[in-house]
Amino acid sequence: MPKRSCLAIVLAAGEGTRMKSAMPKVLHKVAGLPLIGHVLDAVDGMDAARIAVVVGADAEAVGAFVKTRAPNATLHEQRERLGTAHAVMAARAALAEAADDVVVLYGDAPMVNADTLKRAREAIAGGLDVAVVGFRTDNPTGYGRLVMVGPQLTAIVEEKDASKAERRIDFCNAGIVAFRGALLLPLLQAIGNDNAKREYYLTDAIALAHAAGHRVGAVEADEREAVGVNDRLQLSHAEGLFQKAMRETAMEEGATMIAPSTVWFSYDTRLGKDVVIEPNVFFGPGVTVADGVTIRANSHIEGATIASGAIIGPFARLRPGTDIGPDAHIGNFVEVKNGKIGEGAKANHLTYIGDAEIGAKTNIGAGTITANYDGFDKYRTVVGKGASIGSNTVLVAPVNVGDGANVAAGSVITRDVPADALAVARGRQEEKPGWAKKFRERRQAEKAAKKAAPKP
Repeated sequence: MPKRSCLAIVLAAGEGTRMKSAMPKVLHKVAGLPLIGHVLDAVDGMDAARIAVVVGADAEAVGAFVKTRAPNATLHEQRERLGTAHAVMAARAALAEAADDVVVLYGDAPMVNADTLKRAREAIAGGLDVAVVGFRTDNPTGYGRLVMVGPQLTAIVEEKDASKAERRIDFCNAGIVAFRGALLLPLLQAIGNDNAKREYYLTDAIALAHAAGHRVGAVEADEREAVGVNDRLQLSHAEGLFQKAMRETAMEEGATMIAPSTVWFSYDTRLGKDVVIEPNVFFGPGVTVADGVTIRANSHIEGATIASGAIIGPFARLRPGTDIGPDAHIGNFVEVKNGKIGEGAKANHLTYIGDAEIGAKTNIGAGTITANYDGFDKYRTVVGKGASIGSNTVLVAPVNVGDGANVAAGSVITRDVPADALAVARGRQEEKPGWAKKFRERRQAEKAAKKAAPKP
């Protein structure tokens, strides 16, 4: 496609009353990313030079998020909700600057695909004046029908206004429309509100454009891309569709999942080849997994990087800032937060490693804890290469354990341990012969006396 300028208008002013939430609808999340974040990512993928987001009154949170995802986007307030055409008109200031293509889409449709938006733009570049994105479905109930005469789209008819013949149409409106830039504003100005709700509907632009002799056509997309979110049930449905797509993509690209339906991805999860994922694994945002990693059952991972050959879990938790080195082992009931685990290092069970660096080939015994927080500040623990930390050890940060050092089980380490040294920090064991027998006899006598005493 020749280089063309493009303006994307994202409609995000809906109150979302059916969500029954204090949070704006478009900030509810699918796969860890707000709905409008998915839409902005798709817009970015279609190479829109400018983005205008239409928000409602008191939508500061929406605007703040938009600026984190699309810093150059402009915000336009729709003070009254008088329909979709009225919402687009709220971005009139953005329309005043010429664009070859203008693509209008909704901020609550997280499944929209950048390739579909590109094809809509290509249709405009190929000679259409208006290109509507549609989809085919076996259950068109509730959707506007696309009335086609050959390749020409003549109208979008809402179900309540459709004839019996029109209701049998299975080609439906996905809610995305691309316009030749110079045409959109005149069409918006021609749209009336002669309807039951006295609102201005963007879909009326199709019939107006057709009547004026403009070329109007349709671009077909997958049915999933039309999924919008208006309530919690639809949010759950969108989540399910997104997860299914992520699982399929992961397996197509070389990952093995033992029970795919039990694995949950974030929008940005990245997996290498020959990764094996056992059941009930959850990926939060910011996870990258290299080739050949095994993630065992019931592990929770977010904000972590896992290098090739590592084994994680079962029942492991990796928190933000975690960097697991090649061939390292993080076992059951081990939690790592803001920690760097070196190549081949092992922490196989019942351990907390926070704000720490563990050297290559080091072994962390069961029950080890890095005490990194004093109630005010956090401090770092550094353990060198080839060290051995005995079970039930507390490393009180800030502290360093040198290469090759050994820490005896049950120690509380508060001072640095030199390389190749043995550190023992525990109370001296003492034995008192016969003490246990005498204790039992005394306690048994006390219980017998209490039982024999007369009741008051």
